[in-house]
Amino acid sequence: MSEFQPTERTKVHRVAQRATYDRDTIYSILDEALVAHVGFVDEDQPYVLPMVFVRVGDSIYLHGSTRARMLAGMVAGHPVCATVTQLDGLILARSAFHHSVNYRSVAIIGSGRAVEDEARALVALEALTEKIAPGRWPTIRAPSPKEMKATLVVELPIDEVSAKVRTGPPLDDAEDLALDIWAGEIPIQTSYLSAIADPTLRDGIEMPDHVAALVK
Repeated sequence: MSEFQPTERTKVHRVAQRATYDRDTIYSILDEALVAHVGFVDEDQPYVLPMVFVRVGDSIYLHGSTRARMLAGMVAGHPVCATVTQLDGLILARSAFHHSVNYRSVAIIGSGRAVEDEARALVALEALTEKIAPGRWPTIRAPSPKEMKATLVVELPIDEVSAKVRTGPPLDDAEDLALDIWAGEIPIQTSYLSAIADPTLRDGIEMPDHVAALVK
C-alpha cells in the first residue's frame, strides 16, 4: 500500500491539511534524519530520549545497552512514541502570531521487539553505521562477541505512523499585507564541517575517501 491508514493514535487533528500518511514521504523523512526522540513512561514518569536510528524495510532499529530501561520496556511490550523532525526554514511573518517554521516530521507509535538473531542484529548495526557514514562499515573492526552480548538491538515496526509537513511562505492576515514589515522564509540546511582527526591517530593514516566525501 502506498499510504498508511491512520489510527486513533496517529490521525492528525490540529492543522490536518499538513498531515500526510504517504509511505514514500514518511520513509524519505526517516531516511534523512539521524536522530529520533523516543518517549516512554517508566513508573508513571514520562521520559524522552534522543536516539540514533536507522530504517530497514518497514521498521526502524534502535540499539543500546542491554541494561537500558527504555529498550527493556520496549521489548516487554510497553508502548513508545518515536518522533523525527527535520527543520527546513524559519518563517518570519508580519505579525508575531504568524511566525513559524517549515518542517517535516514523523511520529511512530508502537512497541518494540528484541532482535535476538545475531546475524539480523549485525545487519541493523551495519545499516546504522552506513547511514551515518556511507562506506564506513567495510573499513572498521566488526563488533566482538562480547560487544554483541552487551548490545540490545530493538526493532520498532512502522505500523502506526503519521507525518506532518509545513512548506511555503508566511500566512499573514490579509489586513497585515500592507504593513511596512519584511516577511519571508530563511531556509535552513544541515552541512558537515571539516573533519578533525583523532589526536591519538598514528602518523601516516590518511583520511579515507568515504570520510572525505562527507565533508567536501
